Amino acid sequence: MAERRQVLFYDYVEDILERRGPHRDAHLTAIRAGKDDGTILEAGPLGDPITGAAIVFGDREAAEAFAQADPYVTGGLVSDWRVELWTLV
Repeated sequence: MAERRQVLFYDYVEDILERRGPHRDAHLTAIRAGKDDGTILEAGPLGDPITGAAIVFGDREAAEAFAQADPYVTGGLVSDWRVELWTLV
């Protein structure tokens, strides 16, 4: 049977590298906490240069709650975010 995941995609503002400093430690702490408790399965930036991120969850509600509280989102570093179903085959 195929496994189902929820992927939280972030689109970052163009100057993310210049602006992320004040929010980076809190953002990474939230990612680590999610990995430690099993809520977050994988996470990482997208693109070179970085244009966004993908964070993989097992649960849609957890992904949405994470995004709403993430310092990158609340700090205005994420221009758009969305959660999409990912079915592993």
